[in-house]
Amino acid sequence: QVQLVESGGGLVQAGGSLRLSCAASGSGLVITTMGWYRQAPGKQREMVATITIFGNTNTADAVKGRFTISRDNAKNTVYLQMNSLKPEDTAVYYCNAFYNSQFIAWGQGTQVTVSL
Repeated sequence: QVQLVESGGGLVQAGGSLRLSCAASGSGLVITTMGWYRQAPGKQREMVATITIFGNTNTADAVKGRFTISRDNAKNTVYLQMNSLKPEDTAVYYCNAFYNSQFIAWGQGTQVTVSL
């Protein structure tokens, strides 16, 4: 079983930056894909960005060019660098991991609030 612990959320003004981190812990882990999803009030959870163990990334059009996902495989940690933040980026951001070929885990979520 894997535990995901997120950090780095907070309140920032529009145009600012934040960096989210998510560390996975557990024994015998082979984490194929890690990613970030977000859910704004009244909306469905949506994919923000994902990254495979080989470094292949997939980024949502809404954040492309502003957000960058990266990963440290040795630390089982994924990062999301968020630049040029907009009020519409306000949401709870969740870390996700697909591991051991069949399991999915979610973090507890971290709030990101972007003010005008």
